[in-house]
Amino acid sequence: MHRSQPIVILLASLAFGATARAAEDAPPKAEPPAASERPSREVELPEVEVKGHYQNRVGTSDAASAGTATKQLIEDRPILRPGEVLELVPGLIITQHSGAGKANQYFLRGFNLDHGTDFATTLDGVPVNLRTHAHGQGYTDLNFIIPELIGRLEYFKGPYYASKGDFASAGAADVHYVDRLPTYLFQGTGGMFSYARAVAAGSPEIAGGRLLYGFEYMHNDGPWDRPDDYRRWNGVLRYTHAIGDGKLSATAMLYVGNWNATDQLALRAVQEGLVGRFGSLDPTTGGSSHRYSFSADWQQPLGGGTFQANVYTVRYDLDLFSNFTYFLDDPVNGDQFEQFDRRWYYGTSGSWKWVGQLLGFGARTQVGWEVRQDRIDPIGLYHTKAQQRLATTRQDYVLETSGAAYGQIDLAWTSWLRTIVGLRYDEYAFHVRNDFSLANDGPDPRNSGDDTAGRVSPKFSAIFGPWASTELFANFGLGFHSNDARGVTTRVDPGSGDAVTPVTPLVQTRGAEVGVRTEVIPHLQTSLALWGLDMDSELLFTGDAGTTEPSRASRRLGVEWSARWQPLRWLLFDLDVSWSHARFTSPDPDPAVVGDHIPGAIETAVAAGVSIHELGPWSASLFLRYFGPRPLVEDDSVRSSGSALLNAQVSYRINRFVKLTADVFNLANSQVDDISYYYASRLPNEPATIPGPNGPVKSPGTNDIHFHPAEKRSVRGTVTVEF
Repeated sequence: MHRSQPIVILLASLAFGATARAAEDAPPKAEPPAASERPSREVELPEVEVKGHYQNRVGTSDAASAGTATKQLIEDRPILRPGEVLELVPGLIITQHSGAGKANQYFLRGFNLDHGTDFATTLDGVPVNLRTHAHGQGYTDLNFIIPELIGRLEYFKGPYYASKGDFASAGAADVHYVDRLPTYLFQGTGGMFSYARAVAAGSPEIAGGRLLYGFEYMHNDGPWDRPDDYRRWNGVLRYTHAIGDGKLSATAMLYVGNWNATDQLALRAVQEGLVGRFGSLDPTTGGSSHRYSFSADWQQPLGGGTFQANVYTVRYDLDLFSNFTYFLDDPVNGDQFEQFDRRWYYGTSGSWKWVGQLLGFGARTQVGWEVRQDRIDPIGLYHTKAQQRLATTRQDYVLETSGAAYGQIDLAWTSWLRTIVGLRYDEYAFHVRNDFSLANDGPDPRNSGDDTAGRVSPKFSAIFGPWASTELFANFGLGFHSNDARGVTTRVDPGSGDAVTPVTPLVQTRGAEVGVRTEVIPHLQTSLALWGLDMDSELLFTGDAGTTEPSRASRRLGVEWSARWQPLRWLLFDLDVSWSHARFTSPDPDPAVVGDHIPGAIETAVAAGVSIHELGPWSASLFLRYFGPRPLVEDDSVRSSGSALLNAQVSYRINRFVKLTADVFNLANSQVDDISYYYASRLPNEPATIPGPNGPVKSPGTNDIHFHPAEKRSVRGTVTVEF
């Protein structure tokens, strides 16, 4: 049932262990600073037009673990679902534990990031993470992304960047859509499990500007016994117009998704033959989600630098039905629950960057701001059966507001040394009005309230070199993640009525990293980073229960190695290896909990790929992703299995207008798991009560591994027409 594939990993390591690629795509013209904007310490590298998957050359980033993935990598890599664009971030693993329309699970740097906590994601400056979310803090749903419109993906790891705030302690990714496409694009895809997708995109000139449009429809049943029947509609309209020396763009987006869901299964249910590996113990789970947004971005030369500002407004809702414990709490109706989230969130962010002198040294200075408000009405948790509400556990109105200001100075002390000093301040205001709590059978003022919190986050980096096409990095910073506003103000468990302690609004993190990046070997670019991260408390609002569960302080240590090798113009190799050590650093207040392992914490990840890009009319790629075993309980007595997945792609260009592509996912048809948990549940054939000293008592359920399988082998074929 749970099988890793060590032979595959060994062969892949031997095949790719000495390989990677150095020559990378040059950044888009609009992105790198102009020569007049660069501090004098920067080494002027010759501009070359080289095909590649990453823009990670020496001199392009401020940490060994930071970089940029290119549009070419998105084209060359088979992508099963939109959220997998974040797997372009080295060391980041994307999985799913329920229906396809739900946000993915993310794993990075010793974290089970749940649906996005501690990894900040933006699309063209608009934050994607949803705080105080019905299902999980920092919920990051990327189903509204259209991969064909992505121009580049910038990634950062660790809390070392003044421009990165909430949720960015483990890392961050900034996704950027293009303003224009080189051709009109029409694409049709069909595949196994009733997969169908159609995309139309283009960027005509209109009224002196350029209109980018992209539309997508997708349907997928997946390999599940009860089909997902996932239907997704996406639309993007962006108009860009030059005004003087500046540029103004306005973007509107629409996403609608509806799906059934196959939640994780108890291992014993499959072993006993109660349900198949791709079956469900509650065939009525599923959900729907909508996202509508409008944003505007302004860029303008100012004072020898660049001023940039954006504003945005987003309407979002989610209606999600899940059942993870089956009949543990309610032996008659089952444990299905509904999480409902309806909100508007809006805000602004921007920065001003300029180049000058400080104390006689070349300096590049940046100042910026962020303001955001979320109005969530309502956010609710309900007990349901077959998607019909039986009772309200909790329902609230939440108003959460935040503001931040930051600045940093990049000083070039010599030709081989520069330092970056940054400072960021964030202020949060929480307002919660409880409209209903089950324990109070109505509004509970004890779970309403207001709170404020602020956090100062200093940052420091030192970059040495380059010498012999090699540079060294040292990075340090403080960061944080915010907690669910309901956890900040809650004093009574909404279900049981027991007293609970409100949690810290903003949890501090401390991170450090040393690294090296080199191109000393021709055509080979490689980087190595050693990092550590401390967190004051792994506080987590459990949306499935409507309560907050504070956990202990923690420490994570790790090492990451990335390598890119391009021996020929058309041949590229990629390799990313990461290892993490995650432990609690204080004892659990519950004496029954023994051990210091952090359940679900990722330990080992490997991504390796080889690509042939435009060898005549042919392109092809093969990518391996290995997700290592993980502890599922604090004493490490129960562990998940590892998984290895191979995905492949072959493309043939018939002429300059038409291209045919075949994608194969899970090429080896490996029976591995996307994710595993360990907790108590009760199957429908198990007793609801057990003998007690004074008669029958409610069954505590059975502790077991609960898993969601990776999808079976599937094949998709695509016809692309460009003109």
